[in-house]
Amino acid sequence: MLVLLGGVLFLRLRVTALQMLGVVITLAGVAIVASRGTWAVMAALDFNLGDVWILLASLLYAGYTLGLRARPSVPPLVFFSAVAGVAALASLPLLAAEVAAGRFFWPTPLGWLILVYVGLLPSFVSQIFFIRAVELIGPARASVFLNLNPVFGPALAVGMLGEPVGAYHAVALAMVLGGIWIAERLGARR
Repeated sequence: MLVLLGGVLFLRLRVTALQMLGVVITLAGVAIVASRGTWAVMAALDFNLGDVWILLASLLYAGYTLGLRARPSVPPLVFFSAVAGVAALASLPLLAAEVAAGRFFWPTPLGWLILVYVGLLPSFVSQIFFIRAVELIGPARASVFLNLNPVFGPALAVGMLGEPVGAYHAVALAMVLGGIWIAERLGARR
């Protein structure tokens, strides 16, 4: 939603009513996953400092996504390597603070496996594909697919951690995929 709003405000992108409807439906599907399909959980959600950090991260990622449209004309791998290098350098002061506070610890062997997985697939491969998607279809259309993240998270929890599957998972998946289909197929025709 932030990318779409930023695209309209800063890049003068045109958005159809059906595309907006698709985005709203996908966001509703995300809300169903977040609330585990229960209104009481949704009503009990409160706003805390972590939410502020997530909102800031979402704003920065929306800016990054919109900025991909004007990235230098280098291959996605080269661009991502530069961005990742800057991010790694920017995290060094936080690492130093953690070590100085005595809160640093080395990962376990399972932790190393998780780091390798996260480093290769969600952090590397998916970003290369996302950069290419923004290049091909633009930031507003590509960002709609980011709403799949809250669907894949529970899917991994079910598959890897043995979490129980609820009916709300199916409803949320249908809403997210249906919203993407509306935004991409029906909304793009108008």
